Amino acid sequence: MFDSDSAYDAFMGRYSRRLAPVFADFAGIGDAASVADVGAGTGALTSELVARGLRVAAADPSAQFVDALHTRLPGVDARVAPAEELPWDDESFDASLAQLVVAFMRDAPAGMREMRRIVKPGGTIAVCMWDRRGMEMLAAVWRAREAIGSEIPIADTRYRTREEIEALFDDGFESARMELIEVEAPYTGYDEFWSALSGGAGPAGAWLTALNDDQREAAHAEIHRQLGEPDGPFTLAAKAWAVRASRA
Repeated sequence: MFDSDSAYDAFMGRYSRRLAPVFADFAGIGDAASVADVGAGTGALTSELVARGLRVAAADPSAQFVDALHTRLPGVDARVAPAEELPWDDESFDASLAQLVVAFMRDAPAGMREMRRIVKPGGTIAVCMWDRRGMEMLAAVWRAREAIGSEIPIADTRYRTREEIEALFDDGFESARMELIEVEAPYTGYDEFWSALSGGAGPAGAWLTALNDDQREAAHAEIHRQLGEPDGPFTLAAKAWAVRASRA
């Protein structure tokens, strides 16, 4: 679902780049801190943390994304690794952050344990994930699938509600704080939106790619309707649940 960095940037990058400074502010990382970006993808959050003068390391299971990180941010210690098997020693960082990642971890509780393991006692662990209904782009695609009667599933995931994400912060965490953060992303028109969705990135893009020509044509019309039939530039809102806590 996330094999191409260019497809991901077109589809989700416009949102993740805008989310990164809001999430970093929410995480409240201090000056000169060392931070691990877990599930860094193409580097939206990594770039923001570097721009703030922090000492940053990054991990992602996609070798292609890590290659992109090495090119874009050569000073970052970027490694190929899943969240469940982070390549750093215990208590190596002041904070570990995961933006838009927990829903795609093979084992999110194990990933959270790893994020806690690599942080010093009292350090910060923070995650965020799109709300199932508050991310307008994805919600429109899910509604369109139901409207056209598609039997091809969109791979849905856990950890897109307040309760699911909150439950990840159980033993070993303290002083947890949750907030619904929001950004907006612009499109020059529906053609740009459709081109980004057609790139095949993420569960929604994979669903669209799996449709036949007639189904795709129906989806094109129905998603346009779900978005309010824009005939020019438009903007979509995206809300994400964010949680930060300290390592006990």
